[in-house]
Amino acid sequence: MKKINKVFKIGISKKKGEKINEINKIKVLSGKGIVDDRNFLENNDLRKQLTLIESENIDYYNRKYNTNFSYVDFRRNIVTKNIKLNDLVGKKFSIGKIIVQGNDLCSPCKELQEKLGINNFIKEFLRRGGLRCEILSSGTISIEDEIKIL
Repeated sequence: MKKINKVFKIGISKKKGEKINEINKIKVLSGKGIVDDRNFLENNDLRKQLTLIESENIDYYNRKYNTNFSYVDFRRNIVTKNIKLNDLVGKKFSIGKIIVQGNDLCSPCKELQEKLGINNFIKEFLRRGGLRCEILSSGTISIEDEIKIL
């Protein structure tokens, strides 16, 4: 049976630096970002509208280092299942009924490394840190929404 590429977890925070809250759905607005998220802005930077990370990369890290970080601890908006995000740079894809464009890889940052309290994060997540996306159509993204390359 073919595995479906899908939204596994969703997280947002209202203010920069606040804990990420895990939720079941988000409303996204084209060119602005996620309603109620810390990075929501009029004429938003393409790099700050929506971020994704693979659940498999977090699972790998937790297994390798015997840690138990939750998926939303990694501070990306959407945690995916069964899709290689690095392959989506420069491509348009749908998340449920929403169209987005993968613009560049998320670099692991020192701030997140410090929040997690781990020393090897930047090295381990160099090509596993996720994907920054531009939102091309407005609507709702929910847990279990299918992700399809267009």
